[in-house]
Amino acid sequence: MIVSALLTSVGINTALCVMFFALYSILRKQPSNYEVYVPRLLAEGTSKRRSRFNLERLIPSTGWVAKAWRLSEEELLSLSGLDGVVFMRMITFSLKMFTFAGIIGILVLLPVNCWGDQLKSIDVADFVSNSLDVFTISNVNSGSRWLWVHFSAVYIVTGFICIQLFYEYKYISSRRISYFYSSKPQPHHFTILVRSIPTSSSSSISDSVGSFFNELYPSTYLSHVVVRRTSKIRSLLNDAKKLYKTVTQLRSDPTQQKHRRSFSSGLFGRKNSVIEHYEKKLENIEENVRLKQSEASLAGEEARAAFVFFKSRFGAATAVHLQQSVNPTHWITELAPEPSDVYWPFFSESFMRRWISKLVVVFVCILFTILFLIPVVIVQGLTNLSQLEVLFPFLTSILTIKFVSQIVTGYLPSLILQLFLKLVPPAMEFLSSIQGYISHSDIEMSASRKVLWFTIWNVFFATVFSGSILSVLRALLDPKNIPGKLAVAVPAQASFFITYVVTQGWTSVSSELFRVIPFIFSLITRPFTSTDDDFEVPSAPYHKDIPRVLFFGLLGITYFFLAPLILPFLLAYFCLAYIIFRNQFINVYAPKYDTAGKFWPIVHNSMIFSLVLMHIIAVGIFALKKLSLASSLTIPLPLLTLIFNEYCRKRFLPIFVAYSAESLIKKDREDQQNDATMTQFYENLISAYEDPALLPIHYSPDNDSLHTPLISQA
Repeated sequence: MIVSALLTSVGINTALCVMFFALYSILRKQPSNYEVYVPRLLAEGTSKRRSRFNLERLIPSTGWVAKAWRLSEEELLSLSGLDGVVFMRMITFSLKMFTFAGIIGILVLLPVNCWGDQLKSIDVADFVSNSLDVFTISNVNSGSRWLWVHFSAVYIVTGFICIQLFYEYKYISSRRISYFYSSKPQPHHFTILVRSIPTSSSSSISDSVGSFFNELYPSTYLSHVVVRRTSKIRSLLNDAKKLYKTVTQLRSDPTQQKHRRSFSSGLFGRKNSVIEHYEKKLENIEENVRLKQSEASLAGEEARAAFVFFKSRFGAATAVHLQQSVNPTHWITELAPEPSDVYWPFFSESFMRRWISKLVVVFVCILFTILFLIPVVIVQGLTNLSQLEVLFPFLTSILTIKFVSQIVTGYLPSLILQLFLKLVPPAMEFLSSIQGYISHSDIEMSASRKVLWFTIWNVFFATVFSGSILSVLRALLDPKNIPGKLAVAVPAQASFFITYVVTQGWTSVSSELFRVIPFIFSLITRPFTSTDDDFEVPSAPYHKDIPRVLFFGLLGITYFFLAPLILPFLLAYFCLAYIIFRNQFINVYAPKYDTAGKFWPIVHNSMIFSLVLMHIIAVGIFALKKLSLASSLTIPLPLLTLIFNEYCRKRFLPIFVAYSAESLIKKDREDQQNDATMTQFYENLISAYEDPALLPIHYSPDNDSLHTPLISQA
């Protein structure tokens, strides 16, 4: 790829970013778009619709940028919890890392690469016709002493990143402990989930749980709630919710009511209105829901799972970390999530079924990874004009046009790959949801890991090895040749990944601000909805955004000494992300759960992997460039990095797995000083984990009997 093709891609994406920013600053001021751009403020009542027209609405403004910039970490903590803080710390960490690497890369490494003539000398007179390869380490002459500059840069940047990783891990660990100490009594700190409960013909699941924990934990056991099978009820509730919206729309829109009545009079009779028909249907669904809820209270509808409550945090922690039975597949315990974080469809009947589901998901992920190589091969074909002319000879005349060839090689490949990658996060979230995880947060963390590794293998390695799974496997099955093969393949794809950062990075983060899909969906559904209808405030899609940010981090770390030209574009991406995501946390996203920073180990492990990968490439590139001493001296670097990671794993990771006995007992003793508050808390704790499907519904105004509780659980 030549410089002009890169500039074409940069120009297109810069124009798109400016367009997104301008449209956002206008559309966010329109009252009809509040559900899209300020749903959090609208739900909290801090922003109200203004019907009076104002010319200011049509003029782009940048006031939201200043507001996002001034947001302090404590304000962010109150808005989005510690998970939001961790997400933004990941971005600020990346900014620090690539600012430091950028100074070295642009001011030192880039001139060294340009001075070389291994490939060709740089043409200053016709700068835009230069190949991007002249800016990479591939242009430095083999055996040149200037390669020691790259060797020193690898060591310096590795040391800087490890120091920053240590302080970030330490800081977030301390914030997690402080967050725990400052929190009020939380239901999930006193609750565990028990699964694979043994069945008995002589007693119900509820009786078995009560007798078992009363016997083993007589001083700390408080009560329990058995999980019921409610999948059919949830389906009926979804139908009732849709029908209720239809009735509400008909009541609020007389013209729509008249149209539907005339359209359906032959079906329902002229004497009965459409509203009466739907109201009658809604009442029937409510009666059916009530019947199913009553049936769920029977012993036969009990699932082999229960939430068990304890009188202290230490008591719950003791129970969850001990094997409860001589048979380790029975009475399996784990920490309960927050009540609002529970994923109710998760309860599998047996240990074996959950184990099989995990194997199936692994198989499907591998199959999905292999099938995704098809679009990767297509993208790789687009980067090679000669290959395109062979495959599609009828395009030869079009591809000779300079502007068209620049778009095809510089912009189109990354755009196609970006469109295909849109399918990955929802697919991985679905696969994680059927693995038996007990909470939305566990599903998102699992999906984050799946999306991250999928992106690394399919976008990085498959692209580097030209989309061939056989090439990837052949390289991995021959460990001795991995550094050499990476040293040849990775620099060759530098131009693609530079344009990938511009296309996938700049545009995607700008579209996050503009919220393209929610905005289009709002335009389509606006004629059929009322402004008074309830709407759901979205939560931050961590499973989509965290892997994307970490993958750009991997590209920056691996390419900083190979192709330092990528660093300015990465810094631009992270600057955009810093402002845009802070704005989204203020106006759009409301947390549905808070893991208290459990996403950070994913960030840390990804950075360590990126460093080790960079070291392996460095070993191969110095050997390829006939600087064997530098190659040998680089070998200790990945070993030292892994030792550093092992220290961090021993020092900090346990803090993210569970709270210490010291912390738990300290909080329990504080609670003992306020008996009245804890008595009320224990009373509320019993009802905190009731399945929402078993709560009475209030859609029908005439059916007062539905407003009373259906069953009592103990």
